[in-house]
Amino acid sequence: MTNAKVHNEPLVRIAKRTEVGKRKSMLLRLISVLAAIVAGGIFILIIGYNPFKVYGTIISGAFSTEMAFQATIKVMIPLLISSLGVTLAFKMKFWNIGAEGQIIMGAVFASYFALFHNNLPHWLLVVIMLAAGIIGGGLFGLLPAFFKAKFNTNETLFTLMLNYIALNIIVWLRDGAWADPESGGFPKIARFVKNAQLDKVFGIQIGWIIGLVLTAAVFVYLNYTKHGYEISVVSESHATAQYAGMNPKKIMLRTMFFSGAVCGIAGMVQATGSDMTLATSVAGGVGFTAIIVAWLAQLNPIGILIVSFLFSVLEKGSSVMQSSFGLSVYSADVLQGIILFFVLAGEFFIRYKFIFRGKEKS
Repeated sequence: MTNAKVHNEPLVRIAKRTEVGKRKSMLLRLISVLAAIVAGGIFILIIGYNPFKVYGTIISGAFSTEMAFQATIKVMIPLLISSLGVTLAFKMKFWNIGAEGQIIMGAVFASYFALFHNNLPHWLLVVIMLAAGIIGGGLFGLLPAFFKAKFNTNETLFTLMLNYIALNIIVWLRDGAWADPESGGFPKIARFVKNAQLDKVFGIQIGWIIGLVLTAAVFVYLNYTKHGYEISVVSESHATAQYAGMNPKKIMLRTMFFSGAVCGIAGMVQATGSDMTLATSVAGGVGFTAIIVAWLAQLNPIGILIVSFLFSVLEKGSSVMQSSFGLSVYSADVLQGIILFFVLAGEFFIRYKFIFRGKEKS
């Protein structure tokens, strides 16, 4: 009987770790980063290049000149802001995979004023575009929350599908009502006039200041406000929240509006501060990368600031590496993927462990 029970057990199973100390967590993260660097170096050797030169180019490509550093921060801005946005939803265990769509809708709403009401005083126009981005992203975040609260729909699928709807709204506008009459038949939306473009501070569009303000605001909101406490209770149990006199559905709607609104700010900032127009590339995959950044930072806004900066260094440095060594875009993507894989593996082993058949279960 005992033997039958043993053989019915899987050879390997995954179990959640009860608790891992800070020192061990830091050690596992350090090992995963070192393993990522070594594995990436092996890949570089296999394709015929010197790993030390390639890694040096990645670092210098992100920091070597003032212009390179500004470009790195420019990459970081939408990633930081959208990562903060999805963190609000994830803290509530609402799986918002729709940051891409919320970024796009924030950009669409802001672009309306940049294109058709650009004769307003500059700072008034900027404030209106910011408010429009908040409303556009917020409403697009509120939509799946409403259906979740009303009909208990699957928020993962709902938010994911909305991304494609948002993207095709841009295509519809670009090829129709908002088409640039001076494009010569090329499908695009007109470039924003200077009055509708964000100002620069230290040579970088002011989105970086907005990002820092939002980092502080989200940190305080989640840790020191009543709303933040309600989010933490709802994430643990809707029944507990109701017993404590809270309204889980109302909290879900409010939080998802805020989550989408922050992502909408990222869209407004990207369209008016970096792209200077509305294009289908306004989100550019940032909404999906933001999910990884948020989880790597353990949904901590300060951690998100650091992780998004490191991701931006890798992204900017990889583009310089690609051009310097004549590598294909796929080689750069593979290198980034290898590094990311090992870093995520480190986070996995902090939270989980493998248990082999016949070993202790504890």
